[in-house]
Amino acid sequence: MSESISQLEEKRRERLIFILAFALVISVMNSTMFNIAIPAITDEFGLKPSQAGWIVTGYIIVYAIGSVMYGKLADQYKLKTLLTAGLLFFAVGSVIGFTAANFWMIVAGRLLQAAGASVMPATSMIIPSRYFTPETRGRALGITSAGMALGTAIGPIVAGFVTSFISWHYLFIVSLLVLVTLPFFRKYLNDEAEKQKTNIDLAGAAFLAGTLALLLLAVTKSAPLLAAAGAVLFVFFLWRMNMANDPFIRLSLFRNKHYSIGILVSALSSGIGFGIPYLTPLLLQTVNGLSPLMSGLVMFPGALVAAVLGKKAGLLADQKGNHFLAYTALLSFFLGYGFLALIAGLSPLIVMAVLLLACIGQTFIQIALGNTVSQSLPKEHAGVGMGVFMMTNFIAGATSITFISKALEVHHTLIQLNPFLHNQESINYSNIYAVLALLIAAVAFIYSSTFKKQSV
Repeated sequence: MSESISQLEEKRRERLIFILAFALVISVMNSTMFNIAIPAITDEFGLKPSQAGWIVTGYIIVYAIGSVMYGKLADQYKLKTLLTAGLLFFAVGSVIGFTAANFWMIVAGRLLQAAGASVMPATSMIIPSRYFTPETRGRALGITSAGMALGTAIGPIVAGFVTSFISWHYLFIVSLLVLVTLPFFRKYLNDEAEKQKTNIDLAGAAFLAGTLALLLLAVTKSAPLLAAAGAVLFVFFLWRMNMANDPFIRLSLFRNKHYSIGILVSALSSGIGFGIPYLTPLLLQTVNGLSPLMSGLVMFPGALVAAVLGKKAGLLADQKGNHFLAYTALLSFFLGYGFLALIAGLSPLIVMAVLLLACIGQTFIQIALGNTVSQSLPKEHAGVGMGVFMMTNFIAGATSITFISKALEVHHTLIQLNPFLHNQESINYSNIYAVLALLIAAVAFIYSSTFKKQSV
């Protein structure tokens, strides 16, 4: 009898992890598909690049804050309850986005999508840890990682096909596929008892979100008053973090030098990494004149190869050391962006080949820095410390997109960092790639200076 019960439990866990993997495919696709569609949306509504960037920037800000909030809420409420609420928010946002008649309805839909989709990072960590033994957890994490990699790889192709042959509106309908998983989550997740409730620092979260939104809007609109308002909110945020009993972010975490610098290096790397999924489709569609579908196909090989090799990156760190993985990643990252600066505007096939280097570097450096940061934390701070780590990476991505979008609006620049550039239409893209390559060199210097004596 006990054996049959055990077999039933095993089947339930197996089904649950594959349901989670499918949900992660759709969730990751949703976060990447709109990068391909931005040129079409920009043309339809006559937007500036800095305005259109808010389709991605707004999503990332809410997603960053929400991922930490759901992580805290998961200690108090049933996971199936949080998933139900999150996926329903996501569905409402998708419907609003699908019916959008103006740009700000699209942004509103994306913000609601993010408020719901941000339940997935907590879910992707909780299900393997709660439902699988240490001996079987690695396989479970491998399945979820494969789901995220698949979503990253096929997202641009799906977006390109839908945008080219139907309409970008239907990307919101594609995202609704995640609702298929809700009945299964509710069936297979345990009715775990709610834990003792503690206060959630909503005020701290609101101050941080407001600070980010105002400062990035100040960049978008070149508005000093918005920057000042953002600075005021940031002061309130710091005050709240010092005064609250259980603040949204514990500032004491940052007294750990290796953790603080690890967060800085990782945030810089994440921000730089957005030059691939955000900037490159714009280059391919506006300069090379590719359709959304063709630009998605150009992006696909790099994402796929990085996803496949990403599974082996952890083994490489174990065999050769974390520093070896980090320096390999930074070199690949630097060469990828350096070559993109040189070839911007040339054949898309050349861009496709160079993207292999850039995508591998982006994937490997995040794995290396995740290891580095986790090793810098004592066990009692690991959970909250890694939650802040993920959030800062998302915030860095939102900040990067805002500055990249603003840089694309520069016309008739006299600065040409690539003296060999032939296509003058691509000068802004080439300059941005070159600056990102220089920032990678700065990241390598900071990493080497800080962690060269740290054991790995």
